[in-house]
Order: sequence, then structure tokens, then C-alpha cells
Amino acid sequence: MNLTVSDAKLAAALQHKIDAKTKPLGALGRLERLALQIGLLQNTLSPELKNPHVLVCAGDHGALRDPAGRDLSAYPQDVTWQMVENFLAGGAAINVLARQAGMGLVVADAGVNHDFGVRPGLVNAKVGYGTRSYLSGAAMTAEERDLAMARGAVVVGDLAASGCNVLGFGEMGIGNTASASLITHLLAGAPLEDCVGRGTGLDDMGLAKKRGILSGIAVRHRGTHSPLDILALYGGFEIAMLTGAMLEAGRRGMLLLIDGFIVTSALLVAAKVQPGILAACVFSHRSQERGHAVQLDYLGVEALLELDLRLGEGTGTALAYSLVQASVAFLNEMASFESAGVSGKS
Repeated sequence: MNLTVSDAKLAAALQHKIDAKTKPLGALGRLERLALQIGLLQNTLSPELKNPHVLVCAGDHGALRDPAGRDLSAYPQDVTWQMVENFLAGGAAINVLARQAGMGLVVADAGVNHDFGVRPGLVNAKVGYGTRSYLSGAAMTAEERDLAMARGAVVVGDLAASGCNVLGFGEMGIGNTASASLITHLLAGAPLEDCVGRGTGLDDMGLAKKRGILSGIAVRHRGTHSPLDILALYGGFEIAMLTGAMLEAGRRGMLLLIDGFIVTSALLVAAKVQPGILAACVFSHRSQERGHAVQLDYLGVEALLELDLRLGEGTGTALAYSLVQASVAFLNEMASFESAGVSGKS
């Protein structure tokens, strides 16, 4: 975080407020750093969390419809639209965890291969019925990528208008761990093998097949350096929509709660476009998906939780939100040594 002079003064004031609480210095650990981050983001000694939401973007991937890509997932593509129906019915993990956390949920169809019609609780942001197959060409055109990103920004604008200043990001899209692997490999410069995991639960043979498929095409565009070009080549509409949503949320000064592997692949693109966005990000958990560790290490960040999650949907953000609340609560409500009449360190 590159602090201006005024930021540095605020950081010092926030740190003094944190250190003056009735506790030994640093005794609340990561919560103290989180409180400092949120105070700086909101430019105040008394930050507030307002109307928190999770945005789940859904889309399908043409590579799954390509005969050459049949081994990229353990589940058929129909699971994408079926899970969107599950979200709308309130029965998925993210529904349960968001309700528990007191967070609103927005589900957006960025490009599912299914007609949902007009449905309560569903944002129709469909760019197409799934991307093209990146096994034979680019997954999307630059125009499609930009449209998906713009529609993500519109959703964030609507949430901001409702008073939301905390936004978690989730996704649904069978096959999207393969896209995230390719994006991570090219943007983080890590070996492809370190970026490819089991996704929806591939066994050892399935994992080997997935690696073989992806390694065959990863060499095609190694000279492509533009992060937005890489997004168009290998991404999904849901990943592009997340990227645009993150950039808009960062522009509006929101706190961004980042989920696992696929969501972080979108953030890799966003952070290349606008590096300052990282100051607004809380990394909710460290996914069990292999490439997530690569992403976190590349970004130089640390996740709040490690629970062996690999579900996606934004579930990690809903779980981590209670820690975000705790950091703001102690900063605003915990007594200082002076106010409580407690003797400080001698």
C-alpha cells in the first residue's frame, strides 16, 4: 500500500487507537491489521460495514462442449444451470452461509448455456450461451469480454446505490478451474503443473488428463502479455464479469472479499489493470485447489482462513465476514486503557 502523507497520518492515528485498547500490543493479531486496512480504505478512525453482499457470477465454458475437452471436469456442463436454480431456490452452500453471516446474495447469469427467463433474484447479464472453446481459438472476443466486464460494473453500481460497501465475490461454472489454471499460469508465470488441480474432484488419472489437455494449448499464447487479452483467450464470461465488478468496486472504495481459486484468477487480471485494488482486498481463505497457493504467493498476500475449502460460490467470503465484523467492532467498541481506567504497560 503506497501511503500519501495524509494516509500516513491516518495510519499512525489508527495504529495508536488500536494500540491503546485494553490488551497487550498486537494481541489481536490479524484482526489488528484488518482493522487498520479497513480504516485506511474508508479514510476514517471509525469504519462502518454497510449492507454487505455476495455477488455470484455464473457462466459456461465452450471447452467443455469440445470433444477434446471432455476430461476437463468430473461433472457435466448442465450442473452449472442446475446449481443456479439451486441458488435461486435458496438451497446451496452460499445461500446458507450468506444467511448466517447476514449478507445479501446477488446471482448473475453472465453466460450460462440455459434460458432462465425473468426470475426473481437473478440478474440477467448474459453475454452468450457459454464461451467458445479455447482449445481451438479464443474463448471470447474483446467485445464480449468488455461487455461482460461492463455488466459486472453495472451490478456493482446498483449495489453501491443501495448502500453496500462490502462485497464478496463468488462464481459458478463447470470447467472454470481449467480457465483459472491457464490465466494463473500466464499471469503469475508459475509452471502449469503447479496451477492445475482437481477442480470438481478428478481422480489421479483425471488430473493427469486435465494437465495434458491444458499443457497442449498453454504454449500457444505464451507471448501474450496483456492481461485482458489473456482473459479473452482463456476466461469465462463469469470470470470477465467478476473482473469488471472488482474494478468498479475498487473504484468506489468498497471492501472486496475474495474467495478461492477462480475468483482470485479474476483478481489477477484486475490487479494487473489496477494494482492499487489490492489495498481494498481481504483474502477470505486459502483454497485446497492447488493453484490458489500460487496466486496468493504471487500477490504477496495471506488468507484469513484455511479450512480445506474448494467449493467456490463465494462460500469463503461469507465465512470470513464474521472476522471482518470483529475487526471493525473491536476498533469502534473496545475500551482504551484510559477510558476503562486500566493501567497500561509500565
